[in-house]
Amino acid sequence: MTARSRWRGVLANLGWLLASNALMAVLSLVYIGMATRTLGLADFGRFALITGTAQTLAMLVSFETWKVVVQYGLAHEGAGNPRATWRLEQAAALIEVCSAGVGIGLVIALFLLWPTPFGMDSAVVPFAIGYAVVQLVTLRSTPTGILRMRDRFRLAAMADSVQPIGRLIGASLAQWFWPDLAGFLLAWAVAELLTLAATWALAAQTGDVRSLLAATFDWRAVRAENPGIARVLISTNGRSTLGLAARQAPLLLVGGFAGAEAAGAFRLAAQLANALSKLSILLTRAAFPEIVRSIRSASRARFRSGVLRLGLACLGAAGAVMALVAVSGHDLLVLVGGHDFGAGYIYLLWLAGAGAIELAAAAFEPILLSVHRALSATVARAVAVALQIALMLVLLPRIGALGASISVFAGSVAASVLLGAVLWHYAMRHGLEEAAT
Repeated sequence: MTARSRWRGVLANLGWLLASNALMAVLSLVYIGMATRTLGLADFGRFALITGTAQTLAMLVSFETWKVVVQYGLAHEGAGNPRATWRLEQAAALIEVCSAGVGIGLVIALFLLWPTPFGMDSAVVPFAIGYAVVQLVTLRSTPTGILRMRDRFRLAAMADSVQPIGRLIGASLAQWFWPDLAGFLLAWAVAELLTLAATWALAAQTGDVRSLLAATFDWRAVRAENPGIARVLISTNGRSTLGLAARQAPLLLVGGFAGAEAAGAFRLAAQLANALSKLSILLTRAAFPEIVRSIRSASRARFRSGVLRLGLACLGAAGAVMALVAVSGHDLLVLVGGHDFGAGYIYLLWLAGAGAIELAAAAFEPILLSVHRALSATVARAVAVALQIALMLVLLPRIGALGASISVFAGSVAASVLLGAVLWHYAMRHGLEEAAT
């Protein structure tokens, strides 16, 4: 397969991801709008803090097994060893089950130590616990990895679309029949369960699910067939945890320092920024399988040329995002949340700027992973997150949620610069090696 056809594959994968995520972005603004207008600024802030805490716990204990399935699974398929692929998928699924068990233990401990977090009514606590448990048992990285490894991005897009559609239907029902925190938490939980069921059902269409269920589990065989898998799993967990710290810690810290109302305004601004800059995540997901293939079969010169084209496309998209936010950001906040949320425009500018920076550098991290520079990427992220958290602790007590927004922007700049420097160092060194040979 030529380099051009591989990058056509990236664009095809990206097309399916864009289709589902464009739907997700639009629907997310609708159902978030329902929640903000029904719950009000303070209760929406509590809702955001509860869901954010649950997502934090899920990310802390989970592993990005989809990357392991893609990276090692493609090698096994290329070598004509499907049984190794099935054992790998089985191990990934079992890891997710164990992660869920650890996370549920953390949820129980959290609510024993903090019976009524964020000042919510005690009647809501069972629903908050239930939502957190559901968030943990619906980890679905493994079936997503199966779909991406098999280039079934259309099916993956269908699975991803279940969540926003489920939340929209649930928010509509909650708005009419149960218009409080408990109602919306229940709606979000049901949507997660439906998404889990849909993802596994669609992954089953590849035939892998039946095979992995029939395979005899042997962790020693998995380790032998996938050298370095434990290190890769730990590093992906480290990166996802760092990404979590960059995304969720600001909301939780805003809630702690400035209260639920400030958290509500910050959460809506972050939601809009994420919806507008989601292309960076999509590019990473779409490009990763093709980058893994390219690094094994194409010359480095062609690879670097493709990376440059992808980088320029990311930069153009980042500029378009910032222009849209600057012109329409305030009106979007008011349209979605009401006039009380208009004050979040200044937060939105900084958060969208952070998203634009990440979008401009979206190609850096998957490329580093594909050339086995996972540790370097993790260290770069760690330094950037440490800078972000340190700056946040300085600014939050002084200027509140605005300080958190500025810190997120600074963290994105630091991460992009550091990842770019690592990638540049690798490219230059490899180029010198090529010249020498």
